[in-house]
Amino acid sequence: MWESENHSVGFGAGDYGNGVPPSAKHALNTHGFDLRGNSWHVATDIPSDLLVKVEGVNFHLHKYPLLSRSGKMNRCIYESRGPDLNNKLVFDDLPGGSEAFELAAKFCYGIAVDLTAANISGLRCAAEYLEMTEDLEEGNLIFKTEAFLSYVVLSSWRDSIVVLKSCEKLSPWAENLQIVRRCSESIAWKACANPKGIRWAYTGKPTKVCSPKWNDLKDSSPSRNHQLVPPDWWFEDVSILRIDHFVRVITAIKVKGMRFELIGSSIMHYSSKWLPGSVTDTTNASDEGSSSATSHSSGGSNSWRGGLHMIVAGNKEDRLTIQAKDQRMIIESLISIIPPQKDCVSCSFLLKLLRMANMLEVSPALVTELEKRVGMQFEQATLVDLLIPSYSKSDTTYDVDLIQRLLEHFLVQEQIEISSPGRQSFADKHMYDGSQRGVIPNAKMRVARLVDSYLTEVARDRNLSLTKFQVLAEALPESARTCDDGLYRAIDSYLKAHPTLTEHERKRLCRVMDCQKLSIDACMHAAQNERLPLRVVVQVLFSEQVKISNAVSNSSLKEASDSQFQPSVTNRKTLLEATPQSFQEGWAAAKKDINTLKFELETVKNKYVELQTEMERLQRQFEKVNNRQKQSSGWSSGWKKLSKLTTKMSTLETTENESHHPTIEEHTKIVHRRWRNSIS
Repeated sequence: MWESENHSVGFGAGDYGNGVPPSAKHALNTHGFDLRGNSWHVATDIPSDLLVKVEGVNFHLHKYPLLSRSGKMNRCIYESRGPDLNNKLVFDDLPGGSEAFELAAKFCYGIAVDLTAANISGLRCAAEYLEMTEDLEEGNLIFKTEAFLSYVVLSSWRDSIVVLKSCEKLSPWAENLQIVRRCSESIAWKACANPKGIRWAYTGKPTKVCSPKWNDLKDSSPSRNHQLVPPDWWFEDVSILRIDHFVRVITAIKVKGMRFELIGSSIMHYSSKWLPGSVTDTTNASDEGSSSATSHSSGGSNSWRGGLHMIVAGNKEDRLTIQAKDQRMIIESLISIIPPQKDCVSCSFLLKLLRMANMLEVSPALVTELEKRVGMQFEQATLVDLLIPSYSKSDTTYDVDLIQRLLEHFLVQEQIEISSPGRQSFADKHMYDGSQRGVIPNAKMRVARLVDSYLTEVARDRNLSLTKFQVLAEALPESARTCDDGLYRAIDSYLKAHPTLTEHERKRLCRVMDCQKLSIDACMHAAQNERLPLRVVVQVLFSEQVKISNAVSNSSLKEASDSQFQPSVTNRKTLLEATPQSFQEGWAAAKKDINTLKFELETVKNKYVELQTEMERLQRQFEKVNNRQKQSSGWSSGWKKLSKLTTKMSTLETTENESHHPTIEEHTKIVHRRWRNSIS
């Protein structure tokens, strides 16, 4: 049923394998065609009377064998005017080119033609172009090629792939003749079949292996019968198709009901071959793609050049090259066929596709749709994926506005999932991991850490405005961050890269951080950080003091409660002995440093108050001295004379008193006299 028909089918103008037409008496005795330079000649004794030119190749033929089987030949010869035109025809638009016309001409002469998957599509389109219908002769070329397509090609996986690949050069004839549709549906049906009934092998590899086949229990060994078939066995084969045919196949597979995870994986595999860099690990895929290209190029007209190479263009003219347009078409087509279900493709793949879409200026509507898809699984992104360069006129190195939009889409999606109880997010499906950490953080917490890391990276850009930094940092709710250490690192990086910020701008920047959510290490670093405003440092120290107080009180309560139920733990010393030594030493060192910083801060404050008081006192004394100098300026000379006179008079009184000093007896009398007067 699925067996690959690698052998060809030979037939002439009559039945299969018979090179003699039904009316043998009208046939020319020929031994085939001879190629002489760039011209084909019929090996017969009768001279040719018709010249047909196809794509620069000349065919020296005879009118009768062609006119009896081609309606187009009849019209071109008998309906045209002029003797010269009757002997020469030019078919530059013939589908399949000179190779297809050569086979059609041989068929008209009764020469056996080998039909293969490589030449059947071109020959079928050429037969339609030449109008080789059943009206002219029974069993004409259209009937023969159509039978081969229906009964041989469409029943084989490999032949369906090869024929669909060969239809790339036959547009629109292959589309109008339904060759593309029939091959796409055949491939989709076989890809969705139960793999247990298939013997799997890659057809795109250069080794001589068969396509997928139904198991033949009589000829197959037991080991082959029990060989496991991977679900992605068809990825490699369909990845050699052109993007429009690949879209047709994937669309048909969706209709058949294949799992969306497999469809997404096939899209990623195709992207790794045609858009290098869209998938992280593409080494093996690229090697297989080059091998597949080599094997198919040796098959004939269905050669292909492998994946397109990414063009990093510096100006607009380079972006308008043919390869850039092809890449843009590939990206737009892949975006349109990605299944709508969440997690069908990785977030890393979506972000890399988004990077290419921005670089190649893909349709804005498709870019917006892709941004929404990234927002649905934004928690799975990595920092490397988010560092998307800015391809617009923005001065910043990275596209910060894009990350802001992705974050908004993520928050909208989170709100939708919260309002829909039946829907589970990625975090809800994976609540536990295999490590000892137990419950893993939810989506918002993972996104918060991711945004903090992104801010730390882009903060080094001197062209990043404070407003953009602040808006992105405040986009998530406060509950998304249990610890603000990552946000503190981002703020510190921004302060390093922007040393010219004013005091007001630095305070505004630090408002996005909650000092109470900093760890001990972050608090110690912030207390010694000279780039932070003084108020922020004080807040850090105060919050750390509150933490220490709460920790001490909690430990005291725990010690009191444990003493009631655990007699073995009797005091705080026993509790400390049970605590790891490294934790005790770190806690003691941190507490000592915090107390030292607080003491130094209080000392500086006291010295500042003392210096201010002393300065005020000195200022008052200075003002008093100035006032005194102003008042004593007119009377200074008079006061000097008066002081001299007073000095002389005091000297004279002293000498006079010394000369008339009373004796002891006189002094006694004077005392008694005063005593009597006081009594009386």
